[in-house]
Amino acid sequence: MGCTGQVAMSSGGKIKPPSRRGRWPCQTNFVSGLVAFKHSPPSPLDVGQPIPPHSCHGKDKKRGEYNIHRRPTKSYEAQKTPTILIQPFNCWDFEGNTGKSLSGSRSRQPPIDIPGSDIHESNLMNSNSTLAGVRAYPYMSRNEIESRIAGGQKIVIFNQYVLKVDPWLPYHPGGEKALLHMVGKDATDEIQALHSKAAQEQMMRYRIGKIDGFWTNFRPPIQGGAFRSSLDANNVDCEELHNRKMLASSTPISRSPSPVFDVDHDGLRRRGHDEDHPTRTASISSQSSVEPDTTGMSYLDALTREQVSLDIDKYPGVDLVTQHEIAAKYKRLHQAIMDEGLYECSRTAYVFECCRYVGLFAAMFISLSYRQYVLGAVFLGLAWHQLVFLAHDAGHMGITHDYQIDTAIGIFVADFIGGLSLGWWKRNHNVHHIVTNAPEHDPDIEHIPLFAVTHRLLGSLRSTYYDRVMEYDAVAKFMLRIQAWTYYPLLALGRFNLYRLSWDYLIARRGPRRGPGAWHWYLEIAGQFFFWAWFGYGILYKMLPDGWTRFMFVMVSHVTSSPLHVQIVLSHFAMSTSDLGPQESFAQRMLRTTMDVDCPPWLDFIHGGLQFQAIHHLFPRVPRHNLRKAQRLVVEFCRDVGIPYALYGFSDGNKAVIGRLSEVSRQAAILAKCQQTVARNGGVFGHHD
Repeated sequence: MGCTGQVAMSSGGKIKPPSRRGRWPCQTNFVSGLVAFKHSPPSPLDVGQPIPPHSCHGKDKKRGEYNIHRRPTKSYEAQKTPTILIQPFNCWDFEGNTGKSLSGSRSRQPPIDIPGSDIHESNLMNSNSTLAGVRAYPYMSRNEIESRIAGGQKIVIFNQYVLKVDPWLPYHPGGEKALLHMVGKDATDEIQALHSKAAQEQMMRYRIGKIDGFWTNFRPPIQGGAFRSSLDANNVDCEELHNRKMLASSTPISRSPSPVFDVDHDGLRRRGHDEDHPTRTASISSQSSVEPDTTGMSYLDALTREQVSLDIDKYPGVDLVTQHEIAAKYKRLHQAIMDEGLYECSRTAYVFECCRYVGLFAAMFISLSYRQYVLGAVFLGLAWHQLVFLAHDAGHMGITHDYQIDTAIGIFVADFIGGLSLGWWKRNHNVHHIVTNAPEHDPDIEHIPLFAVTHRLLGSLRSTYYDRVMEYDAVAKFMLRIQAWTYYPLLALGRFNLYRLSWDYLIARRGPRRGPGAWHWYLEIAGQFFFWAWFGYGILYKMLPDGWTRFMFVMVSHVTSSPLHVQIVLSHFAMSTSDLGPQESFAQRMLRTTMDVDCPPWLDFIHGGLQFQAIHHLFPRVPRHNLRKAQRLVVEFCRDVGIPYALYGFSDGNKAVIGRLSEVSRQAAILAKCQQTVARNGGVFGHHD
């Protein structure tokens, strides 16, 4: 029999230590203050003393009382906690199995000093036993989890639990690709950011075990990770032991200030600037200093190494201690967001939004009734532009926070009124939120042969989203040379491509065919027919006099809505596309790959929340009308952890994007010269990653 995993708290707010048998008191008198933590982490705690270590197979050497005070706060600064001690426990489970330590023995290990860590359920209840009536989950070693993944199982770590999500893959409303990118990783931050509490609780049904201490991420199989299929359970896991020793011997890292608030030629502010104004980062893209060699064989690789080196110099290190510290502070930031009530949707704001939509459609019909066809097309384009923001909110469950209700709202707006598939967008967008700006994985930057925002796309990468090689062929070579000039004209026609992608998704039935999202396909099909009935037949055929007027109406309305596409890609096209490894925290990866756009509050309705994409990527379910309020907390967080917060004006941001496109064009031209040189010399050229 193992430890009970319960915590007894006296009325004075003090935790009672274990009994002499090495167990925590098991009284069930809730009047006396027994605390039973649920699966979700408790609210942040301000710790007065380290958590007392305990053992399941020996008497405690020390007894005493440890103060622990609950103090909910609304400020990110107020939620910073002192260094605490985390004890890796070695316990017996209910079935009598032993949980071995990393060294293979049952001896108790010294506490690990983790700077800035939060207290979660795993710290206070880190045993193989649970409360009475709740199933006990065995501890699983890293080797065992690796072996399971090598055998084809889809294993994800969430809140110290090991989840086997294979049965859920065909049901996942966001598509299976998003889940596959989390296999072998601690997905706690991603899951909590993208899913409601109800969804998180449902995930717990897939638990098969627990992990002990911090998890070192694997690279998921879909991203090329390699896993060992046969492991000797008696062997020492050298990698994990090394990581734990590194954590145990580490002290809070003294880092020189990151170039978070560097200055560029546009006069961007430094760290000591007025805190009322968010901080801008220095450079987004810089001209490469890599010179091509005579063969060109390593030119792309040299560019990749240079970009990774620049990112490592600019951002906090990707070592375990630094990234766990950032993840812990991100959790406190998330708690501050919740304490501020920023997840609460403003119904009043949406009343004004709906009035705007109705007004634009009314203006369109009035214009058509007076035969002002161009003006009517402009009003329709403006309405579509605004409605996409509402569909985006609904797709992230940012309106009612109810999956089915928000999805129905999104389908009504996207499919019935806009002719675009919400299901396609969600499948695409969820992957984008997981692997933002990853050239092989993020469909939002995979636009070969029309655009390339990174030199890596010149290497004919294989897309894990589209399951095909993105060929750098003759068409791509021609288009990329002039992409800085074709950028805006092609974006103006972007809505036509969205029609194609929507119908491809619906005809191929790429969405979930079972589970809570299965019925959405039928509603979307009905929505598509409804759209082409009112727009294609009702407007174009019945209300417009001739073919030329119909063509003009279609083009004007679609081009008028196209600034939306500029707003969407602006947040990412000029940002980092480097892969800093699987240990990089969710928060750092989102801030490294996303920029915000500076604009006055009265212009927020034009941007529809897309001006706060960095904040949105950190907290996708926060309603867009609250993102400006969240900006202050995010800026404080960035200053605290040393991550650059990219904030550019709309004009400067577009200049950065054009600069990035021009830089890739220059790299493509150099690569072409290398290939020509090799061809003249009779060599064989091949580019690789």
